Amino acid sequence: MAGAASSGFLLGTFAFLLGVAGIAAAIRRHRSRARYPETYAAIGGILYTIVSAGCGGVLLAGGAGLMVLAIVFKH
Repeated sequence: MAGAASSGFLLGTFAFLLGVAGIAAAIRRHRSRARYPETYAAIGGILYTIVSAGCGGVLLAGGAGLMVLAIVFKH
Protein backbone atom coordinates (compact mmCIF):
# COMPACT_ATOMS: atom_id res chain seq x y z
CA MET A 1 0.00 0.00 0.00
CA ALA A 2 1.51 3.31 -1.04
CA GLY A 3 0.60 6.90 -1.64
CA ALA A 4 -2.95 8.12 -1.04
CA ALA A 5 -4.19 4.72 0.13
CA SER A 6 -1.65 4.54 2.93
CA SER A 7 -2.56 7.99 4.24
CA GLY A 8 -6.26 7.02 4.26
CA PHE A 9 -5.42 3.84 6.10
CA LEU A 10 -3.32 5.73 8.66
CA LEU A 11 -6.10 8.27 9.19
CA GLY A 12 -8.56 5.41 9.68
CA THR A 13 -6.24 3.74 12.17
CA PHE A 14 -5.90 6.99 14.11
CA ALA A 15 -9.69 7.49 14.21
CA PHE A 16 -10.19 3.86 15.27
CA LEU A 17 -7.71 4.23 18.13
CA LEU A 18 -9.32 7.51 19.20
CA GLY A 19 -12.68 5.74 19.27
CA VAL A 20 -11.33 2.95 21.46
CA ALA A 21 -9.77 5.51 23.79
CA GLY A 22 -13.02 7.50 23.91
CA ILE A 23 -15.05 4.46 24.93
CA ALA A 24 -12.45 3.51 27.54
CA ALA A 25 -12.46 7.04 28.94
CA ALA A 26 -16.27 7.07 29.15
CA ILE A 27 -16.29 3.80 31.10
CA ARG A 28 -13.48 4.99 33.36
CA ARG A 29 -15.27 8.26 34.05
CA HIS A 30 -18.50 6.36 34.80
CA ARG A 31 -16.71 4.23 37.38
CA SER A 32 -15.07 7.20 39.07
CA ARG A 33 -18.27 9.30 39.16
CA ALA A 34 -20.39 6.42 40.42
CA ARG A 35 -18.59 6.71 43.78
CA TYR A 36 -20.34 10.05 44.34
CA PRO A 37 -24.01 9.52 43.42
CA GLU A 38 -25.14 13.14 43.97
CA THR A 39 -22.43 14.55 41.74
CA TYR A 40 -22.97 11.83 39.15
CA ALA A 41 -26.69 12.56 38.98
CA ALA A 42 -26.07 16.31 38.73
CA ILE A 43 -23.92 15.98 35.60
CA GLY A 44 -26.38 13.75 33.75
CA GLY A 45 -25.76 10.30 35.19
CA ILE A 46 -25.76 7.34 32.85
CA LEU A 47 -26.94 9.48 29.93
CA TYR A 48 -23.61 11.35 29.97
CA THR A 49 -21.74 8.04 29.81
CA ILE A 50 -23.92 6.74 26.97
CA VAL A 51 -23.38 9.89 24.89
CA SER A 52 -19.63 9.83 25.50
CA ALA A 53 -19.37 6.16 24.58
CA GLY A 54 -21.56 6.80 21.53
CA CYS A 55 -19.20 9.49 20.26
CA GLY A 56 -16.32 7.06 20.70
CA GLY A 57 -18.33 4.43 18.83
CA VAL A 58 -18.86 6.80 15.90
CA LEU A 59 -15.11 7.45 15.72
CA LEU A 60 -14.43 3.73 15.93
CA ALA A 61 -16.88 2.92 13.13
CA GLY A 62 -15.65 5.80 10.98
CA GLY A 63 -12.05 4.71 11.41
CA ALA A 64 -12.89 1.13 10.51
CA GLY A 65 -14.76 2.39 7.45
CA LEU A 66 -11.82 4.52 6.33
CA MET A 67 -9.45 1.57 6.72
CA VAL A 68 -11.75 -0.67 4.65
CA LEU A 69 -12.16 1.98 1.96
CA ALA A 70 -8.39 2.50 1.80
CA ILE A 71 -7.86 -1.23 1.31
CA VAL A 72 -10.66 -1.62 -1.25
CA PHE A 73 -9.69 1.40 -3.36
CA LYS A 74 -5.91 1.03 -3.24
CA HIS A 75 -4.18 1.76 -6.50
